[in-house]
Amino acid sequence: MSRTLNVVRMQLINRQTYLWIPLIILGGAFAVTLAIYAIVRGAGGEATMYGGGATAPLWYFLFVGVQALTLTFPFSQAMSVTRREFYLGTLLTAASTSAMLTVIFVIGGFIEAATGGWGMEGYFFALDWVWGAGPHVAALFYFVLAMLFFVIGFWAATVFKRLGALWLTVILIGIGVLLVGAVWLVTRMNAWVDLFVWFASIGAGGLALLLATVVVVLAILAFPALRRATP
Repeated sequence: MSRTLNVVRMQLINRQTYLWIPLIILGGAFAVTLAIYAIVRGAGGEATMYGGGATAPLWYFLFVGVQALTLTFPFSQAMSVTRREFYLGTLLTAASTSAMLTVIFVIGGFIEAATGGWGMEGYFFALDWVWGAGPHVAALFYFVLAMLFFVIGFWAATVFKRLGALWLTVILIGIGVLLVGAVWLVTRMNAWVDLFVWFASIGAGGLALLLATVVVVLAILAFPALRRATP
């Protein structure tokens, strides 16, 4: 366990990647969103406003997942860190950073609820659909979403290290074909309305659990590729 924590410390040597850049992206998106809300209110808009800017640092986690492997994996092997320790320590680092962002999102949501959307009925953190089941569900949703983006990037980087760019491209295209096939099947069955109703029925909590399953599957698939990857 101590060696795994040493991997966390190694990853956090570059605090810009895990801490400062996500916070800067979040702060920038927040400032821009509030400015837009103020402009809309100044122009006489009266509707409640919701923005999706809070997901900006979560998308950035896709690149963090890639960099977590490509930038530090070779160094870790030179320091005699086992691949299992590197794998667990890297996921623990991602979980810690995801938890940090989740706390910010929840606190921001409470502030928005207390101030009526910063006095403008404009909501950045407390999106109605996500917060409908309470702050605990919102926290789970944001945490899982951040981990999902990270694990996607980490998994793609392990495949690249193990099989190269050609096979990574083939796999990604194959996944794209499967998604297009799923869209065709739903369209063919005229099931879009039923699908949207089902998503609405499970809510943010149900969706978070589904995404958590994807996180676990991708994390499991990444480890065998990492064991055979070339630093």
